[in-house]
Amino acid sequence: MALPVRDQLKYWGIAAAVFSVVLWFLGDVLLPFVLGGAIAYCLDPVADWLERVGLSRGAATALITVGTLLLFIIMTLAVIPLLIQQAIALFEFAPQLFRDLRSFLTERFPNIMDEGSIVHSTLIDLGETIKQKGGQLIQAALASVGSILNLVTLFLITPVVSVYLLVDWDRMVARIDELVPLDHKPVVRHLASEVDRVLAGFIRGMGSVSIILGTYYAVALWVVGLQFGPVVGVIAGMLTFIPYVGAIVGGVLAVGLALFQFWGEWWWIVAVYAIFQSGQFVEGNILTPNLVGSSVGLHPVWLLLALSVFGSLFGFIGLLVAVPLAAALGVIARFLIQQYKGSRLFLGLSSNGSFFGDDEE
Repeated sequence: MALPVRDQLKYWGIAAAVFSVVLWFLGDVLLPFVLGGAIAYCLDPVADWLERVGLSRGAATALITVGTLLLFIIMTLAVIPLLIQQAIALFEFAPQLFRDLRSFLTERFPNIMDEGSIVHSTLIDLGETIKQKGGQLIQAALASVGSILNLVTLFLITPVVSVYLLVDWDRMVARIDELVPLDHKPVVRHLASEVDRVLAGFIRGMGSVSIILGTYYAVALWVVGLQFGPVVGVIAGMLTFIPYVGAIVGGVLAVGLALFQFWGEWWWIVAVYAIFQSGQFVEGNILTPNLVGSSVGLHPVWLLLALSVFGSLFGFIGLLVAVPLAAALGVIARFLIQQYKGSRLFLGLSSNGSFFGDDEE
């Protein structure tokens, strides 16, 4: 005999409360395991493909591990230090940038740039604030990451966890499926497949799109000679997971820098603008339709709300679990809406859903 709905809600509510408490108190301890699980989830399709071409699961995992390790070494030695150096230099360059902007506005619009005017003082204060706080922000973020993740956790525990989970991923999923209550197994399987579809489309799809576009923007801006071009490209790529935000923020920043660097050489400014326009065209017509799909059911506003709420409640570990929890909650919400539309509460007493029923005649 199945448990009454009220008892089931009580037990699942207790489980959700326990999960929240564990995240609250053990967030830093669970961080390498959450990171390892996320890495294993993202790499599982690659391992499945390697199995289909003839490799064993262990050999596929070993090949992926070696490739990932080589990529990490290259990024650590060549790319990441350059990006950090350029980011700090960009913040140091901010006061000069705003002084040039102030001079430009003074020449073109002298009335609003009088000494002591609000616009004049705002530009001065803004440039100095970015210089003082920007570098501190990057250094604090790097120090915070170093203290939270810990070098041992980052370089040892997380990779080990991800390798073990990647080897046993299919068996682990099958074992969890065996533990699902029999009465709810069809529904849970359906909801789990929908959550996986949303996560696969968003994390794997948008992650691939962000990496491709970030690399394209960084390399293209570096080729045209834009100062701080690589770091601007990386910022644009990282923000691509929010539709249009990456292109707008990166485009405005890149074109703004190009106006000061290439003033009078309009073809370079047009080239910078064309880089982001071509990137948007490729994203909208090629990358997103093929890598993400038409819709993953994860609205950008819902995603930002989840990141804000879980990040404020659980810190960095909350940011990591925000996307999968947002996807799961979105799938469950759509399922409940479908159930509601087929219920007596929505349809009423009449079979045809009429408010007046048979008395309407």
